[in-house]
Amino acid sequence: MNDLTLQKARAYEAEHGAAISPEERPAYHMTPYVGWLNDPNGFSYYKGKYHQFYQYNPYDVRWAPMHWGHAVSTDLLHWEYLPCALAPDSPADNGPGCFSGSATEMDDGKQLLMYTSVVAEKQPNGEMRDIQTQSIAIGDGLDYEKPACNPVLTQKDLPEGFSKFDFRDPKIWREADGTYSAVTVCLAEDGSGAAALFQSKDGFDWHFVTVLERCNNQYGKMWECPDFFPLDGKQVLMLGPMEMLPKGEFHNGHNVIAFIGSYDEATHTFTKENVQLMDGGIDFYATQTTLAPDGRRIMTAWLQTWSDTEDKPQGCKWFGQTICPRELHIKDGRIVQAPVRELDAVHGKRTLHENVTVQSETSLEGIKGRVADLTVTVQPGEYRSFTLKLAADADHHTSLTYDPYTSELTLDRSYAGSRADIVHRRSCKVRSQNGALKLRILLDKNSIEVFANDGEQTMTAWIYTPQAADGITFYGIFHTHPGAPGYERLSGADTAYIQRIMRSTAAELLYFPIVMAGKKLVPYAARQQNGQISIEKTVLTIV
Repeated sequence: MNDLTLQKARAYEAEHGAAISPEERPAYHMTPYVGWLNDPNGFSYYKGKYHQFYQYNPYDVRWAPMHWGHAVSTDLLHWEYLPCALAPDSPADNGPGCFSGSATEMDDGKQLLMYTSVVAEKQPNGEMRDIQTQSIAIGDGLDYEKPACNPVLTQKDLPEGFSKFDFRDPKIWREADGTYSAVTVCLAEDGSGAAALFQSKDGFDWHFVTVLERCNNQYGKMWECPDFFPLDGKQVLMLGPMEMLPKGEFHNGHNVIAFIGSYDEATHTFTKENVQLMDGGIDFYATQTTLAPDGRRIMTAWLQTWSDTEDKPQGCKWFGQTICPRELHIKDGRIVQAPVRELDAVHGKRTLHENVTVQSETSLEGIKGRVADLTVTVQPGEYRSFTLKLAADADHHTSLTYDPYTSELTLDRSYAGSRADIVHRRSCKVRSQNGALKLRILLDKNSIEVFANDGEQTMTAWIYTPQAADGITFYGIFHTHPGAPGYERLSGADTAYIQRIMRSTAAELLYFPIVMAGKKLVPYAARQQNGQISIEKTVLTIV
């Protein structure tokens, strides 16, 4: 072991991390001490504190040979940085580094870390490839030692035909009888992911047990970051598919999905009954859960996705953060999520507005800022859409728009300030409640987390908006045209709605119908020229 690699990392982060002021960080989301963060690792409760490790490059705001950063918290919101826990300094991991893993407590009170160790190996054809194995480190919550037995799991422990190139991300836990269990992802014979279960009596000597679930090329290709845990009488296998094709609620690219089912501990048989998307937004990946001392199942995740990691704020000293940890429960066969209840205890000033009717864009007294926990309830009614704008000024905003007719909630950060051609808009279905909608929105400087209908659906995104943009506005579109003379004209809300649509497209001419009682259609033509929009009643012949 080359301790100098770890000491170098610790010295660098101590100097440069201390130079980052708290004002440069979110208020209640964890960031790297300095440099780069991706997957959260080793999320656990140990010696009276929550421990959060993370994939870490202290030297730059880009991915590079992986270390393990380390922070602790008593409330899951405010984090104390500890020195770098792992560095790529042993024969098993001195290439790309110490990849993702997890943590549990041993019988002697030590903390056991299990992680993916990676080295580069020259193949018979001359190509250099990363070989992934599983290794362990043992420590006291501050310093960790890698035993000479590493790696403890290699390709030889996998079923025949499984790849040595994609074998990673162990999630470790203790069974009721003290047995150590771990689930990893691996690449099966058909070229797609699988989740494999391993066990050990002492944490050092591991053996293969079974394949819990296979992708079979149905849910993306390779899988990442598995977790396997009981929840409210069900068993959950949660993981991150790569290269997903859109189908139902699943979107392109990286997803996080949960298989919900049952588990026979005697035969180690997992039977899935349902599958769901864990977040319908833009930036959410690499989940990991732990048990709180009071029995709550708490989840963290990387508030980012791989497709937009190059779209960084200019001059940033850190990049990447985790979500506000979420409590998980099962409701109607699906997982629901809520911000940890610890957040309620740190609220500052509360502002309440009730029975507010919004039609034109409306600001409410006391509702502004870039650090907020908003609960917005939209009552059923004769409205066509409802929009909430966050982090807003004359040039910037991120919007949430609800369409009660399609039960679709849309998160749009197109005007948040990014200049990159990445995903900026995504929609998800929410359960119809006759036009009613409840939203809880966590806003924390650089991020937005949305919980619809008490966490039945969530949407998460990173935003790059200047902090001075702190406006929050509400906008409702109503459409009530009785069948009586004089009601064929456009309302102010109609006009605003048409103008908004025209500005979002390059079209020079669009037609908009007004439907009156009795199903009478009154057409209007909207023309856009030189930045000016004109709207006139017209006549249409429909063939």
